[in-house]
Amino acid sequence: MEVPKDQIAILLENGLYNSAQMLGCFLVSSPSVNAETNPHLKAESLVLLGDALFREREYRRAIHGYKQALQHYKMIPKQSATSSRSSLSSNRSSSPNSYNITAINENEVKFKIASCYCALNENKAALVEMEGIPSKARNLQMNLLLGKLYRNSKHNRAAVAIYKECLRHCPFVIEAITALAELGATAKDIVSLFPQTSNRSGRAPFDHFESCRWLQRYVEAQCCIASNDYKGGLELFADLLQRFPNNTHLILEIAKVEAIIGKNDEAIMNFEKARSIDPYIITYMDEYAMLLKIKSDHSKLNKLVHDLLSIDPTRPEVFVALSVLWERKDERGALSYAEKSIRIDERHIPGYIMKGNLLLTMKRTEAAVSAFRGAQELRPDIRSYQGLVHSYLALSKIKDALYASREAMKAMPQSAKALKLVGDVHASNSGGREKAKKFYESALRLEPGYLGAALALAELHVIEGRNGDAVSLLERYLKDWADDSLHVKLAQVFAATNMLQEALSHYQAALRLNPQNEAAKRGLERLEKQMKGVDPDAPEDDEENELEDADVDQEEIELL
Repeated sequence: MEVPKDQIAILLENGLYNSAQMLGCFLVSSPSVNAETNPHLKAESLVLLGDALFREREYRRAIHGYKQALQHYKMIPKQSATSSRSSLSSNRSSSPNSYNITAINENEVKFKIASCYCALNENKAALVEMEGIPSKARNLQMNLLLGKLYRNSKHNRAAVAIYKECLRHCPFVIEAITALAELGATAKDIVSLFPQTSNRSGRAPFDHFESCRWLQRYVEAQCCIASNDYKGGLELFADLLQRFPNNTHLILEIAKVEAIIGKNDEAIMNFEKARSIDPYIITYMDEYAMLLKIKSDHSKLNKLVHDLLSIDPTRPEVFVALSVLWERKDERGALSYAEKSIRIDERHIPGYIMKGNLLLTMKRTEAAVSAFRGAQELRPDIRSYQGLVHSYLALSKIKDALYASREAMKAMPQSAKALKLVGDVHASNSGGREKAKKFYESALRLEPGYLGAALALAELHVIEGRNGDAVSLLERYLKDWADDSLHVKLAQVFAATNMLQEALSHYQAALRLNPQNEAAKRGLERLEKQMKGVDPDAPEDDEENELEDADVDQEEIELL
């Protein structure tokens, strides 16, 4: 009795993968599908079974089936194998999601095996399979996968060559555009790859570029972001958004950049706008989670994580968001979630940033350095530089910290945050405070609204006994920015100069703006003791004193 092979293809095309793989078991074990007398039929049947297993996410079994198919394929007489290949060259798709029951193509099966290895995060094995496919036999889908594999294995020159080939074939492969920008290609280089030969309509594909001018602007935006020209990138994205309003991809790209450069309120607004348009978005939602944590908006953070888990609990963004949520409750648990995100996607930068920040908080500083370096190797941005500098300072490696901060300044010459980083290093020792003051003031001239530099400069004034200057600076900023951190710093300065009523007023103002501000809560508790005439530093018992010391250390790390 024969098993109808064409019925498996019908089941696959209709998404009935479980039935297809069970029927496939009947087919490959059928006496009529004999490996010795019918090796081509055996090979075709095993590929169909492999396709069903791939869609059922049984990747190991799929690989086993595909490899068996290749072994049987090699038994087919050379002449018939050649004719089979040539007859398929024009109309076959190589994806495991497409099905053809006439014959198999060795290169397509290798691609399917590589796709399985990628799904298992076994990139080296996937690369071996992909490199076994001749360059002339690779289609666009194969080239894109090969480019990703080369990049993951840090073969950047090979990755660049492959991504360029993708764009020569089709200029709208957005992944290739972004990858080339991040690998250092200029906008001019990328646009020059777009096809210039005439198409069937008689005009060159990019002679009609007036109607596709947006793509060139998009390329320019990605190149700006990759070269740390965040201002230029945001302007280009904003222009594109006017042409394509409510484009969730553009809104998310803008929000991600705003999050990186510290425009937290604007970033939160854009993340929320993207979610209002499409509530099932997961891309960059871990960045949104980090911002909600900074704002101490725990109810929104809880809801976000709940939503993400219900959409797709396997994505790396979800595990970073879980890490952010768990940080307050269980740092070890939070760290395991951050590490899980990296295991899922070893190029997921927020996972490394989150891991580094957690390790720094846990005083595992050497490990934090490794995490921040991991983020930098993928794509340097201000957050990985900040993490490295603060880790080196915690290790008292002042020279390393200074080198890292200067690298940030070279990479981002128009970044106030990079200038502040250099100031932080100089402020770490008494001999460098005057230099630190100049860097903080330069940062504020470059970006007057940068509260981080204003707070650091105020702290420097306090350390050097210029409390009046600190108060004047902070009060000047409070006129334009109602920010809880400014109130907390002012309250600390007033408390240090025994102006307790003023200190009380500012702690209360901070808590009105942000009821979850831990520094304000601790400061207010301490102040109330002072106002009652109780020494706030006097221990009530050993255990409580030990806990308070730990809290102070935690606050210092957060301030860093």
